[in-house]
Amino acid sequence: MNEFTHILDRAQQGDPKAAAELLPLVYGELRRIAAHKMAAEAPGHTLQPTALVHEAWLRLAGDDGQAQFQNRGHFFSAAAEAMRRILIERARRRLAAKRGGGVEHLDLDEMEIASPMADDSLLSLNEALEKFFAVDSRKADLVKLRYFVGLNFEEAAGALGVAVPTAKQWWAYARAWLAVEMRRPPR
Repeated sequence: MNEFTHILDRAQQGDPKAAAELLPLVYGELRRIAAHKMAAEAPGHTLQPTALVHEAWLRLAGDDGQAQFQNRGHFFSAAAEAMRRILIERARRRLAAKRGGGVEHLDLDEMEIASPMADDSLLSLNEALEKFFAVDSRKADLVKLRYFVGLNFEEAAGALGVAVPTAKQWWAYARAWLAVEMRRPPR
């Protein structure tokens, strides 16, 4: 059993010291993933990994700060979903403003978070991913882990509890399915 799982088990059994140990470990993992994801961004992008990690952690921890995760895979799935939602919400706000949405106060912290792709493309991907989730939720989870969290095949396969070759097959299928869906004209 790795350190993460051991601390997670202790925290869920009510050990207050374990919860204090989990936060730095979780934060470090999220920061590493966000930094890795942002390394491929074009120069001058505004996304700061720290801002994305902080927002994702706030969502993961919940209002009471006592997040409950079943295992490492559950944690990474929740982190992927939180990061995806943050990027989608920001893209929607930016598009609403571009299309004449009312003038709104911008929080400086929010200005650091940008999507890794154009807002229209991100929203199109999100819509296709929601449809794909209804078709095959496990493969959709893989897309979230690979795209929004930036996990490699080994990390994503471990988080989902599947073999690496299976994850690669799922990835090929998911990419093809999403590409076809994103090319369809809106209804």
